[in-house]
Amino acid sequence: MKPRKPKSGAGNAKRERTLVTPEGLAIPISIASRGSRFGALVIDWLIIITVMTLIRMLIGYASAGAMNEGVNTANEAVSGAAEFLVVVQLILLFLAWYGYFLVQELGPRGATLGKRAVGIRVASRSGGRLPPEAIIARNLLRDVEIFFPLVFILVALIMNSMDMDTGNMIWAAIGWLLIFALFPFFNKDALRAGDVIAGTWVVDSPRTKLADTLSTQGAAAKGSSDVTGARYEFGEAELSIYGERELQTLEKMLRDAKPEALTTVHATICNKIGWDPGAGDERAFLEAFYGQLRAKLEGDMRFGKRKADKFS
Repeated sequence: MKPRKPKSGAGNAKRERTLVTPEGLAIPISIASRGSRFGALVIDWLIIITVMTLIRMLIGYASAGAMNEGVNTANEAVSGAAEFLVVVQLILLFLAWYGYFLVQELGPRGATLGKRAVGIRVASRSGGRLPPEAIIARNLLRDVEIFFPLVFILVALIMNSMDMDTGNMIWAAIGWLLIFALFPFFNKDALRAGDVIAGTWVVDSPRTKLADTLSTQGAAAKGSSDVTGARYEFGEAELSIYGERELQTLEKMLRDAKPEALTTVHATICNKIGWDPGAGDERAFLEAFYGQLRAKLEGDMRFGKRKADKFS
């Protein structure tokens, strides 16, 4: 009798997808829930608002003296130093608002602090590396989707409090906001408009450590096959092709993938490193490659060298 899955996992099953990499590898992933994406956005905005507030306070303290000294009794013009500080403040605020998302999502983790906190990351729907233009596009669209309509609503509320006629401005802004805010609820992958334009999606990325048992059993530990007795030893050049991201992917494949999927992974790695070990011993080959690649990356990290992925 097949064991029944708990009800809590029903939603997870609906979010399961298969990501096909440019190398032809089929990797199982899980689409991030809408709740986790909202939680990550709230955390990120709290961080950004805190940073921007600190910037304004620091620039305010720095410019206070210049402003007091630079006031001209005739036209009340501020000094050049105060004007310079105002420009610096605007630049820093701009970098804090846009740079926060761009710098972190362009990194190897593809995630901001908020996304890391809830265990999700941005990924390319094509399975390849995230191009800079995709990250820029999805983050610029966020302003159009959320920030601009919120500003219009705030402005309309202020104008109404001053008995100024705003017409249907506030309702138009609310409609604008709702269209984009509800967009992820009308597609199965929970994509927002920015994801559609950029060709991205947000997936689960749980923080897990590589289990010791995988590197201390089978060919990963011995370097040789229990089936054929063949010994697999890889050189520096062969192990330098891949990095931490590929190691984690290989670990997941060894744990979860079906034999036919391992055959594809085996063929891909052999093609990359120029090996032709034949067929029938794919798992032992991959276990040995995993064990030696992990040992190399861990050794490099002790000397302060990290290789995030094959592009590093």
